[in-house]
Amino acid sequence: MRLELVPLPTRDVDLSKEFYVERMGFHLDHDVEPGNGFRVVQLTPPGSACSIVIGVGMSNPEAPPVLGLHLVVDDIELVRGHLVTKGVQVSEVQDMGGVKYAYLSDPDGNSWALQQLDR
Repeated sequence: MRLELVPLPTRDVDLSKEFYVERMGFHLDHDVEPGNGFRVVQLTPPGSACSIVIGVGMSNPEAPPVLGLHLVVDDIELVRGHLVTKGVQVSEVQDMGGVKYAYLSDPDGNSWALQQLDR
């Protein structure tokens, strides 16, 4: 079994797509409208085998946000600095004793943690 796709609720597909592609640097895999009012936008973080999907008809736009998604990075300070230059509000890095975290949210309140594991 492999986790390959996580659906995220969104109220504005275009705003979310812009956030993930232009600010977060996710790759746009698909943006299709197969009919019946559906729109599917699949995005993948750089270096990841797991993608997210947003769209119209994908989930209830009034659903609560998904919380605590993790993006594991090699250099949290570098990634955080890059995201901040792209206009993403990212918390300061917190060292939890061998694991470092910084936190951010997308326009719909879906929350993410940048995580760096000291190896």
